[in-house]
Amino acid sequence: RPMSTRRATDNSAALDAFLAKKIEIDSMLARLQALSADHFNAHPDEINWGDVGTLEHYASLLRRITDAAFKEGEHAA
Repeated sequence: RPMSTRRATDNSAALDAFLAKKIEIDSMLARLQALSADHFNAHPDEINWGDVGTLEHYASLLRRITDAAFKEGEHAA
């Protein structure tokens, strides 16, 4: 088959895979946003340093993602 048809097919498959991953990420972000809105299921009178450590861990993982996505931190050019 002609090269342009193969490229279009490859592009279509890549686009489908890209959109599937985007949907997966959007779902994770929505779940995290809802959990954050609920203060990560923490109750103010029960907050302890373990809860702070958990959020610091979450923040460090998200920072790795945002640094990569925005080319900041160790990913800065």
